[in-house]
Amino acid sequence: MTYDIVILTDKRYLNDSKTDSYKHNVFYEDFLVQEALNKLGLKTLRLAWDDTTFDWSSTTAVLFRTTWDYFDRFGEFSIWLENISKVTTLFNSEALIRWNIDKHYLTDLKNHGVHIAETYFIEKGYSSTLKDLHKNLGWNETVLKPCISGAARHTYKLNNNNIADYESLFSELISQESFMLQPFQHHIVTEGEISMMVFNGQFTHAILKKAKAGDFRVQDDFGGTVHNYSPTTEEIIFAENTVKSCPELPIYARVDIFTDNNGKTALSELELIEPELWFRHFPEAAKVLALSIKNQLNSQ
Repeated sequence: MTYDIVILTDKRYLNDSKTDSYKHNVFYEDFLVQEALNKLGLKTLRLAWDDTTFDWSSTTAVLFRTTWDYFDRFGEFSIWLENISKVTTLFNSEALIRWNIDKHYLTDLKNHGVHIAETYFIEKGYSSTLKDLHKNLGWNETVLKPCISGAARHTYKLNNNNIADYESLFSELISQESFMLQPFQHHIVTEGEISMMVFNGQFTHAILKKAKAGDFRVQDDFGGTVHNYSPTTEEIIFAENTVKSCPELPIYARVDIFTDNNGKTALSELELIEPELWFRHFPEAAKVLALSIKNQLNSQ
């Protein structure tokens, strides 16, 4: 049997749940995309990316959606990604995925005129201490996170009072992978972070994520809340220009922005691999994505 497109998830989210709202939301949003593709006459299948029984050459394309365990199994994922890219079309492309996996992409975007959060990259094998690093940079309150990460993995808020508590852990982690250090952004706590959805270069909808009281992480995994949001014209232009600054135009993107400590709109992250796209807040966007996919398949 052959397919036009396979929608990728991870095995935890293959089935719907009546008791787990998080799993239900994942299933429902993937369903909206699959339904939109089906209505355009495309033959689809939803599958875990690590399914070893499926012949990946039997589908014209695959769409990365909720492969949310890839960063915990990156070595395995990377080999799989290389292999399937040889037999089918990827949305987004392998080149974009590999570029976007590592947060060093922020430097590329900065060089193309996109305003990013002030960032210092700490390369694997760095031998100095967090205390010395903060002293040299002149930063007193920061956030430390891996360059390849997701779901706030190994993300820590540091300051003069707790930095000593993280020195041992940091020494262990930096021997294994690169990290990035950023000044703590106070507006994310007071105002939240805006996620802008952009399909084939065009903005569709946005949501506002707010951290729970006493936390700085806006992800709902950590008690953050999600709100509908109507962005300004300037914010829409910022999001679309960010996407157009990529090495190639992605078919889908989530542009996370915030107001930085200097009062300027800044890019927090650009998500091109498996971003939550909040279709349940704006189901029409699933149709926009589906049509963009069909048009690209027709043009091949």
